[in-house]
Amino acid sequence: MTAGTTPRLVAFDLDDTLAPSKSAIDPRIGAQLIALAERVEVAIISGGHLAQFTAQVVDMLPNTTPAVLAHIHLLPTCGTQYYLLNESGIHTVYAHSLTDDEKSRALAAVEREARRLGLWAEETWGAILEDRGSQITFSALGQKAPLEAKTAWDPTGEKKNTLRAAVAAAIPDLEVRSGGSTSVDITHRGIDKAYGMNQLSEATGIPLDEMLFIGDRLDPDGNDYPVLAMGVPCHAVEGWEDTATYLDELLPTLPTR
Repeated sequence: MTAGTTPRLVAFDLDDTLAPSKSAIDPRIGAQLIALAERVEVAIISGGHLAQFTAQVVDMLPNTTPAVLAHIHLLPTCGTQYYLLNESGIHTVYAHSLTDDEKSRALAAVEREARRLGLWAEETWGAILEDRGSQITFSALGQKAPLEAKTAWDPTGEKKNTLRAAVAAAIPDLEVRSGGSTSVDITHRGIDKAYGMNQLSEATGIPLDEMLFIGDRLDPDGNDYPVLAMGVPCHAVEGWEDTATYLDELLPTLPTR
């Protein structure tokens, strides 16, 4: 996307970009997503699973027409799954699941390394390990940990990055990435948000340089960084309010269909 041009597709990270971690989007964001879908293709790509996308975003969108919903793309687990919205609900484009052997080895490795590093909590808010079909996710404080506890657990990212490196060394045939504020994600090799963006480009026919990605972790250790590294124009934000402010500026520059 060269200077002075407008994007044909706007993609977002979910947690801490469109909403606080594991929380529903604010009505302001919901209205902005629909306004965007009236103008361009809209995509959400995150390490979360489909149920999170549904609860955090889809169920919170204001009423609109099926024609507008058809321009919203959902890519859970960093693009290993791809869904479209239509008048009857959520349509599956594809879902690339891990094998049972890959899942068992990933679960064993991340628990073993977390315990060895002293990062396995005995009292948590929900399960630490989750099988998301195409992704195994470790959440240090549990899947339902409150935002305040998650924010305080690893403010520098050192714990999470140390665990990621240890697990990656233990299962080199799989991809291991830092996820959200307390999570580590494991998928097939080569699967990250860059993979998801390439799938979007293939499905929509929109070149990567005519897309815009908005995320909160575009730093080199962040899970949004692969999108920046592949050359997609990006905009960094710090929380959903920052995203909403930016969208207030972006929307008037986009022509309606």
